[in-house]
Amino acid sequence: MRKASYGTIYAFMVILLLVTLFVSVRIGAVGLSYPKIIGIIAKQVGLPYSSSFSNIEEQVFLQIRLPRVILGAFVGAALSVSGALMQSLFRNPIVEPGLVGTSSGAALGAAFVFVMGKSIAGPYVDSLGPFLLPIFAFAGGFLSTMVVYRLSNIFGKTNVNTMILAGIAMNAMANGGTGFFSYIARDPQARSITFWNLGTLSGADWHGVVLVGSSTIIGVLLSLRFSKALNALMLGEEEAGYLGFRTERLKRRVILVNTFLVAIATSLVGVIAFVGLIVPHMLRLFRSSDNRFLIIGSSLLGAILLNLADLVARILVSPSEFPIGIITAFVGAPVFLFMLISNSRKMQKGGFYA
Repeated sequence: MRKASYGTIYAFMVILLLVTLFVSVRIGAVGLSYPKIIGIIAKQVGLPYSSSFSNIEEQVFLQIRLPRVILGAFVGAALSVSGALMQSLFRNPIVEPGLVGTSSGAALGAAFVFVMGKSIAGPYVDSLGPFLLPIFAFAGGFLSTMVVYRLSNIFGKTNVNTMILAGIAMNAMANGGTGFFSYIARDPQARSITFWNLGTLSGADWHGVVLVGSSTIIGVLLSLRFSKALNALMLGEEEAGYLGFRTERLKRRVILVNTFLVAIATSLVGVIAFVGLIVPHMLRLFRSSDNRFLIIGSSLLGAILLNLADLVARILVSPSEFPIGIITAFVGAPVFLFMLISNSRKMQKGGFYA
């Protein structure tokens, strides 16, 4: 049977994403009917509308619900594309974006802000206050990744195996630092650290949408430029070199783009596990290991799955909400076990990729 073309798959996922977003903006502590949503949108673009809605419903939709679902789509896309990059770089389909310490470093930076408070901004507290958490989370993720990269860069050549071991060590150190801040924190601070480490989209606003949206779009475009080289790298570093690709430069650029995507997304929504691990692998099993397909497909499927997870998180304990990281962990862990079993069978047949 003939497989569906890439264009057909992309079109299907775009339609599914739009449906998911439209359903997601309707459900929450304040329910919004579809006629009211259409009426609010029509009012914003200057079109006539017949449905009636209150000012509170309009503000809930425009300032809370809509930025939340759009931010969730961008975060899911960023984490999934990052996972596709890392799996191709390490030539292993069970690698996830936080392997090199980016997520745990961001968590450490966030914990530092939660415990120390706005006092660390000194005289600039008024201007920097709202941005302290994203700034320190991004700095923590970026610095931990750079440390891992430098440790793995032996004699001017990046050793992938050393990078994995250095990433494990950095994750352990960063998690230890986060645990220390949780230990010395007061109860409200400790709860903030715990909740942030489980991931949440509750703090979404339009500033975050612009920041994460810009970084995700730029990161996806840069990733597409690496797709041909990453396809060659799947054959092995020496083989990619024979084909004319500079593997060392490719590794540096992929690590930088991965850090750029994960650190910015994590700095605003917290640590969300398993999305970047399972999405590229699902696409690989479904259709192809071609990185051009994986990068575009991961951005779309990741946006869909994270919004669905957020929707479940809002429904389970409504009118409150469940940490989204718990949802992704409960779903992702069984999928990860399935991937391990599937990967072991493929190793016996002589390859990692479908």
